[in-house]
Amino acid sequence: MSTPLQRVIDQVGTVVLGKQPQVRLALACLLARGHLLVEDLPGVGKTTLAQAIARSLGLAFQRIQFTNDLLPADILGVSVFDSTRQAFTFHAGPVFAQIVLADELNRATPRTQSALLEAMEERQVTVEGSTRELPDPFFVIATQNPSHQLGTFDLPESQLDRFLVRIRLGYPDAAAERALLAGEDRRSLLAVLPPCLDPASLRALQDEARAVHASGPLLDYVQALVTATRATTELAHGLSPRGGLALLACARAWALIDGRRHVEPEDLQAVFPGVAAHRLQAAGSGDSASTDARIARLLAEVPLP
Repeated sequence: MSTPLQRVIDQVGTVVLGKQPQVRLALACLLARGHLLVEDLPGVGKTTLAQAIARSLGLAFQRIQFTNDLLPADILGVSVFDSTRQAFTFHAGPVFAQIVLADELNRATPRTQSALLEAMEERQVTVEGSTRELPDPFFVIATQNPSHQLGTFDLPESQLDRFLVRIRLGYPDAAAERALLAGEDRRSLLAVLPPCLDPASLRALQDEARAVHASGPLLDYVQALVTATRATTELAHGLSPRGGLALLACARAWALIDGRRHVEPEDLQAVFPGVAAHRLQAAGSGDSASTDARIARLLAEVPLP
């Protein structure tokens, strides 16, 4: 595994204990220039994960706490009249950061949720008729509470599709939880994390991830996985072409983390659940658990190249 990326994973792992696969998938999402959705119960470390990644990468960080009275201008910014200059001055909102934590995204109204769509897709925002570029790199980490909790608004499919990867942290195992109870406060640990990379190095790694080679048989395997999601009657719909591109981009980043310049089938298998689960829905009244089970069966049924 490449040394700078290994240092990032190891360092984040000192704060978010026992979650190395999720940390690695989050880093692969960033290398693939995607955005990350973290769905889980409150208190399992979603916010801590975002802050640890930002500090370990030396990136400017902003947190937006989503509530039902949050307005799009609170995210994007607003122009205020300056009586001294006799002109309007734009005051940038918190979206103008390299890592933006959209905390409890599904507690805001759909109108406010949609304010992030252009930013995530185009990496720019349009405010009062003017288009403004966002920083590079730009990475949104959104947290989402389970939809059965009070005061939540389900994210529409169009917004879910903007997230390259969805992960769940879950409860820590016994050893990790004991270390949490016996160790230092997580905020204290976050405050002293040194950067392992700088923005220029990260951009170079993102370019390297795009250049990771995918062979013809490997592309056949991507197509076979995507086609399998469309052919089964257990899913309401299959992956779109954008979903297939997301799968390949994330697999390339996963291979780069391993220090390889080519994608292997195991890379696709490792990232497939994180890329596909939030884009698919079980047919009928099936819940997310049945969707996850079907994805696992697809991986077992589609033959390796």
